[in-house]
Amino acid sequence: MEQTKKACCAASRSVTLELGSMNDKLPVKQAADEVLEQFKRNFVHIAAGEFLMGTNSSEGFPADGEGPVRKVCVNEFYISPYTVTNADFQAFVEQTGYKTEAERFGWSYVFHLLASEEVKAQVEKVPHGLHWWLPVEGASWNKPEGPDSSIEDRMNHPVVHVSWHDAEAFCKWSGTRLPTEAEWEFAARGGLIQKTYPWGDLLKPDGKHRCNIWQGKFPDVNHASDGYIGTAPVDAYEPNGYGLYNVAGNVWEWCSDWFSPRYHLETTNEQPYYSTETGKRSMRGGSFLCHRSYCNRYRVAARSSNTPDSSTSNCGFRVVADRVEY
Repeated sequence: MEQTKKACCAASRSVTLELGSMNDKLPVKQAADEVLEQFKRNFVHIAAGEFLMGTNSSEGFPADGEGPVRKVCVNEFYISPYTVTNADFQAFVEQTGYKTEAERFGWSYVFHLLASEEVKAQVEKVPHGLHWWLPVEGASWNKPEGPDSSIEDRMNHPVVHVSWHDAEAFCKWSGTRLPTEAEWEFAARGGLIQKTYPWGDLLKPDGKHRCNIWQGKFPDVNHASDGYIGTAPVDAYEPNGYGLYNVAGNVWEWCSDWFSPRYHLETTNEQPYYSTETGKRSMRGGSFLCHRSYCNRYRVAARSSNTPDSSTSNCGFRVVADRVEY
């Protein structure tokens, strides 16, 4: 298993299979018009504009390429106020018969506190130095903690254990696409200028939790004072100024860009997109595993990455569209 400097964010697969090309051959057709209309009904219109992207804050991770701050322009687009839910993904799978990469690999990474004792007993090896990530046989989007789990009572939670390739397949079906990093950050800021979080600079204004992150001592003690030890419903907490929910914490969200620490130095200021293949795709937003003492990447300018075939119990996605017709 591959060790990663962003171990709390997501663990990567160390094996290399041509699963992406296999997915390209799957008969993933676009959903019926009435399904698309229902799915896109609540999309938020983001007008074309410019904003200050990135951060120069000492709280940031310079090695991730979070800065320098620069003025960036983006075209108009529409974005889902929520990450894709288990219900959304189930509709996709039922119509297309799609098999996720976790299902075809036969395993996915589960955070250790979420797995049952029976599941833990079956795990023979863990990534070196990363005992909190368990490669669980049978873990997938509809069995998020392994074979003895289900999503029955979590249909309004974000789908997890989806790779970047899986997210792309869903986009093809739903007539959407993954956001660029610039689009994601522009929307996530909700109209605020250079604030740390989507709601301002204080993590808990008036002592109130505004996102689903770790409370306690990572990785073994989570007090869950925000109400959740794992994922929260996609509409939990208050939305940002544009009406987007959970753009900080809960689950990491795949973006369309390839990841590079030189993103801000090598992309244009007009509709930036990092197109050079690097082996990893960008992720934004942080997750329920992020903690200030270990990985405070729930800040709006924070960045992370993973290989496009990787899947974990803390990574999902949100989608955008260039236009929405009702």
